[in-house]
Amino acid sequence: MSTAAPRPFALLASVSGAMIVALDGTILLVAQPSLRHDLDASVAQVQWTSTSYLIAVAPLLVVAGRLGDRYGHARLLFMGVLGFGVASAGIALAPTVGWVITLRAAQGVFGALLQPATLALLRLAYPPDRLGRPIAVRTSAIAVAAGIGPVLGGILVQHLGWRAVFWVNVPAALVIAALTLSVRTPMPERTGPQRLDLAGTALLTAALAVLVHTLTGVPGHGWTAASTLLELAVGLALSAVLVLHERRAAHPIVPRAVARSVPVTSAMTLLLVISAGLFGALFRATFYLQDALRLAPLATGLRVLPLTALMVLGAPVAGVALRRYGPRRTAVAGTALVVMGIAQLARIGPAGPWPSMTAAFAALGAGFATVMVTATGTVVGDAPPGYAGVVGGLKQTAMNIGPSLGIAVAAGATGAAGATGAPDASASTMTSSLLPLAFLALLGLIPAFLLPRHAHGDVEAAPSPRQPAPQKTPVAEVGDRR
Repeated sequence: MSTAAPRPFALLASVSGAMIVALDGTILLVAQPSLRHDLDASVAQVQWTSTSYLIAVAPLLVVAGRLGDRYGHARLLFMGVLGFGVASAGIALAPTVGWVITLRAAQGVFGALLQPATLALLRLAYPPDRLGRPIAVRTSAIAVAAGIGPVLGGILVQHLGWRAVFWVNVPAALVIAALTLSVRTPMPERTGPQRLDLAGTALLTAALAVLVHTLTGVPGHGWTAASTLLELAVGLALSAVLVLHERRAAHPIVPRAVARSVPVTSAMTLLLVISAGLFGALFRATFYLQDALRLAPLATGLRVLPLTALMVLGAPVAGVALRRYGPRRTAVAGTALVVMGIAQLARIGPAGPWPSMTAAFAALGAGFATVMVTATGTVVGDAPPGYAGVVGGLKQTAMNIGPSLGIAVAAGATGAAGATGAPDASASTMTSSLLPLAFLALLGLIPAFLLPRHAHGDVEAAPSPRQPAPQKTPVAEVGDRR
């Protein structure tokens, strides 16, 4: 069987699986006020509907990637998306906010199962020199899903209530699961033992869970609070024990071939700091637009719209630049755009012209799309054989921790403001909170310069007419015994 045959199905499954997670992440923001009123919940409880999901998903992504490498990524995607849909239905039927919080954590577990698989399927279906276009398509699709989430959520909540934003996941999950049954990809190459290190898994899960919980609590408590410092100390201690264990383990949770890959580790570090800079700036700018400039939520969304538009439009352009100029120069350009966008936002005061703000958000969107396409292509394309799942899990982990870090930096730079974590909206604190984020994004130039100088190859290159016909390749299906 030609490896080209399963590509459309693999791409569609990858894109739709990534979109359902991105849509769920933004659509909930609109539903939370209505959920709070209907279930008579406190502000802290409503915040936990998001926090419980993040704490569940972030620590399990690498583990899910390892499981996919061992048992098949199509199978993990099938299980993950079905569980995601079932958990969504449970939330829609939840009688109390406690049930919502618990089921959101369950939803996070299944979200962790499906996310690394969406990237690994692309790596198995496409050769490294043809990954640029599918990754650009996936990045644009994620931007579209995240952008329409608040709009769709507003329509559903207004006409059907907050439960509708979870019901919408159910038919989508069923369609994606059915689509996954049609996915057939080449069997991953086995290069080493596939045994899962349970001790390393437990340490990694605990360390990441503590880290995420600490970062999500900073906006409400601040960096210097006793609880924050204690959790940071525990997280660092667990991380140190994990490093020592990984060095001695026969089968480390992060394979040594992955940990020693400079392109992979550099790309993940780049994603971490750039996503931190972007989401921290977006968090701070949203409060500024509504509290200092007194813009309505819809007007605020329209001001930020250039970011989404440039992400959608910039992803395919970034794919072309990646082929022409290579990962290093493309990543450096994307990082520079993000830094310039944050710096431009830091200069905008109450009387600042809206074109300047539009340009700032456009630079952020274009830069982030460029970094996403470049770093994701490097992570997936340079993954050591047999470890597409684990590098996909590491990439998704960086994309989950980065925003939490950025929001924590933004909130910590201005000081916490009560239980809601809303920062001071003055122009002076706008500058003071965004400049550290600009510096954080600027650090992305270091890993950007460590990326390969040249791309894997031209993704548009046609196969040579002298190339022999491809041989039949074993394929992995959802029902296969591996």
